Amino acid sequence: MQHQRRTLCGDAICFLFITPLASLSGWLCVQGAMDLYYSNSMEAMGLIALTLALFTIYLFWTVVSLRYHIHLFRTWKETNQRVRLQIPMPPQTQAKQQSLSFFLSKDTSKETVV
Repeated sequence: MQHQRRTLCGDAICFLFITPLASLSGWLCVQGAMDLYYSNSMEAMGLIALTLALFTIYLFWTVVSLRYHIHLFRTWKETNQRVRLQIPMPPQTQAKQQSLSFFLSKDTSKETVV
């Protein structure tokens, strides 16, 4: 679980860092291609190809990362479905229940109280 949390945080940081860089780089490549279009069309086509490659790689990484984390979430959701229904008790039986639960304590840290 710790490893999945670390990869999610790492991917979120990369996404927040790479998105502006990819956008700015793509915009600069397109601006350069527009400036060079009439004077040197081969360089302009190279910049457009570079822009398309940049955005293709960025979109591929984003889709793969999102699918990985969605898969992890679905797997976690299927394997962690312990639910404990808590029904309020009258005050006089609540003290008995607390003393009894002290002797019969079990690990409830993985249960969800509803």
